[in-house]
Amino acid sequence: MKRKLTPKQQRFADEYIKSGNAADAARKAGYKENTARVAGAQNLTKLNIKKYIDEQMAEIASKRIMDAREAVELLTRIARGEEKETVISSTPEGVYESQKEADLKTRISAVKEILKRYPGDDKLVKAQISKAEADVRIATAKARIVEHQADELEGAGRINPLLSALAKGAQRLVSEEEKYDANTDRED
Repeated sequence: MKRKLTPKQQRFADEYIKSGNAADAARKAGYKENTARVAGAQNLTKLNIKKYIDEQMAEIASKRIMDAREAVELLTRIARGEEKETVISSTPEGVYESQKEADLKTRISAVKEILKRYPGDDKLVKAQISKAEADVRIATAKARIVEHQADELEGAGRINPLLSALAKGAQRLVSEEEKYDANTDRED
């Protein structure tokens, strides 16, 4: 038969959860100052109080720790480009904060992590991953073309600031692709 806590015992348990100090919890729960230390120690030995404290601590811990469903939901938002990250950029005019989607490499990694959790048709999974990787390679090839065109225009003295910025972005994309290829080669 399960015995309920008295209001005083519940206050003690709740205060003990907050502070971890039995004597202080007993005082705050209304036990007399001169017996608080003994009352606190005795309360911690009572099974119904101990069980209540353990249940509350487990509930608190479970709320802090991400479960598998939350992890897959986060990975899905990343893979779909719904999860944004804050980017801080500095210019001569000041510091700016903006939000951006995850890059293709991060999104592909999120998809791979999701697919690991769903065993099934490996051919389909590999085909989906290959398609995503091909998309990255196409984007990289386009970036290299823009970079090459910018180099040609720069050599002719006709480059403008916008094209220069595009070329820098293309260089960054090429660099990310090379890092991605290096990491993929190590995983295989």
